[in-house]
Amino acid sequence: MSQSSPQPGGTFPSRPQDRRQDLRPAPDPVPPAPADRTVPQARADRTVPPEAVRASDAEREAVVERLRVASVEGRLTFEELAERTEAACMAVTRGDLERITTDLPGMGAPGANPAPLQVRRKFSAIMGDCKERIVGRIAERLEAVSVMGDVELDLRGAQVPTCAVTVHATAVMGDIKIIVPDGVTVELTGYAVMGDRRVAVREARPGACVPVVRVAAHAIMGDVTIVDDEHHAPVRRALASWWKNRQ
Repeated sequence: MSQSSPQPGGTFPSRPQDRRQDLRPAPDPVPPAPADRTVPQARADRTVPPEAVRASDAEREAVVERLRVASVEGRLTFEELAERTEAACMAVTRGDLERITTDLPGMGAPGANPAPLQVRRKFSAIMGDCKERIVGRIAERLEAVSVMGDVELDLRGAQVPTCAVTVHATAVMGDIKIIVPDGVTVELTGYAVMGDRRVAVREARPGACVPVVRVAAHAIMGDVTIVDDEHHAPVRRALASWWKNRQ
């Protein structure tokens, strides 16, 4: 029996399928996408204690602003404001910042009215003495004038809305002493003619954003002195420190 020859262009019906493609190496498997191991910030803050989280500059500035508002509201004196502001600027962790404001209410708390305004702004002594402890809110510059007399102006108990106080001091054959809180920065300008201008305050730590006391002092055969609590009453401070260490 004769077999029919294949027609041109035809295929053998019984020819097995070409399996060369099965011999090709399989492509490398695509690795699965790595799981996102990033912990959301909110969840991380809940799991890590504040003492272990570094504070940012923005957080320090927010605490300083909160302290300033507390001073305006009469919750902090100028002395307390200076102390806490310095601590806030030098804080390392969030825990340090929380301890600074632990006894203060939130911003805009009920009853948060401004402290009473310091109405009297000029203090004079002419052939006499004048001692004044400021306890109100300082909204404008203060003025001290001494003519053959003594003026002592204590700013430690004041409330300072802007973290800065300006004092114009004129001493003519007299003395003016301005007492400021520990830790503030004093900027002294003016002149002295046969007189003296002195600043005896502890220097703030470098980089600390502490309150500022600006004094324009004019001394004519007189003295203008700016001192902090440490230099104003060293004996009293030494006794207080000794008593505290005993307990």
